[in-house]
Amino acid sequence: MPSLPDQVFLDTTADRLAALPTVRAVTLGGSRAQGTHGPGSDWDLAVYYRGAFDPDDVRALGWAGEVSEVGAWGGGVFNGGAWLTIDERRVDLHYRDLDAVEHEVAEAEAGRFGVEPLMFHLAGIPTYLVVAELAINRVLRGRLPRPAYPEALRSTAPDRWYGAATATLAYAKAGHAPKGALTQVAGAIALATTQTAHAVLAARGEWVTNEKGLVERAGLGGRTDALLARLLPEPQSLARSLTEAEEILRDAVEAG
Repeated sequence: MPSLPDQVFLDTTADRLAALPTVRAVTLGGSRAQGTHGPGSDWDLAVYYRGAFDPDDVRALGWAGEVSEVGAWGGGVFNGGAWLTIDERRVDLHYRDLDAVEHEVAEAEAGRFGVEPLMFHLAGIPTYLVVAELAINRVLRGRLPRPAYPEALRSTAPDRWYGAATATLAYAKAGHAPKGALTQVAGAIALATTQTAHAVLAARGEWVTNEKGLVERAGLGGRTDALLARLLPEPQSLARSLTEAEEILRDAVEAG
């Protein structure tokens, strides 16, 4: 059992992180920042640093867990972090390079973004995800901007995401369905659904920080779940299912 009340734990942990060299701010994210957490939810924290950041400084705090090097999580906007146990609480710590974050803010304001692969994210992550964190997460120490959803991004992101979704389904229809490749077709539908969900939420100007609940927020969960449950490993049946998936995703985009 934790020995400290939640607020005392949070204050103490934030103070220790904020005192690390080059750290300029500490935030709380995830369900605990949005008030949707349960008693056993993890604590999602991030350190925003300027200049060189040394993970050995985190290790020196003496918390149990695994601390990655900077860049160990693929070298993109998610450039590393730690899985820790602090006062018997599970804590996920993310590294956020302020120079990189500020670059992505400017890119998002211009309607530009990249999509990076990241474990546990089916469609990858848009680089504007770090901008979404600024908009949504709770600043515990230091100061950070709180950007609004850029109008330019609302214009460019939906077409890019939905274009990727239609290409995903088209490839599955041409390459996987004729071979009766049920697993590949199912994967393509799941991927295209997630891509379309990104498109729908971008058109609404709603921030996304991960894929949890993304499909449901976009109104796509029920119909695609039912479609996936009916898949059969037969070429003509798979082709019909892909056509139905195209219709479902198109309806979602048109409905907004």
